[in-house]
Amino acid sequence: MAVTLSLLALIVLVGVLVYVRRKSGGQAERPPLARPAVMGATRSFHAVSIKLGPNACEAAQGMAGKRFLSGAAPKLPLPNCKNLECKCRFVHHKDRRESEDRRSPFGQSMASTTGTHPKEQRQGEDRRSDPGDKLL
Repeated sequence: MAVTLSLLALIVLVGVLVYVRRKSGGQAERPPLARPAVMGATRSFHAVSIKLGPNACEAAQGMAGKRFLSGAAPKLPLPNCKNLECKCRFVHHKDRRESEDRRSPFGQSMASTTGTHPKEQRQGEDRRSDPGDKLL
């Protein structure tokens, strides 16, 4: 009798799961994919810089060469721009860094530590050299 009830409960459970799956269209509800801030931007560090137009204002000249993440870039024309028709544009970059990545493709090793210390950095005596410490 207990086996029959267990089998019946299993059949009802499978039936409920099939019903729910068909009702939802066969797929679970998925959130929409996040779209990049700029069309064609596939990386999370897509950046822009300002390309100065002819007779660029002082505000744009002060930002020349500086890269901004595309979501944090100022709108053009800049608020302090005094030109009637601003010709400044954005130049797109794959990454906000200007130089190549300096990290080793082989990972970090003991030989690739940064900085050297010409003198001892520790304060006080070395606790391991205490003559009272003896292995038993």
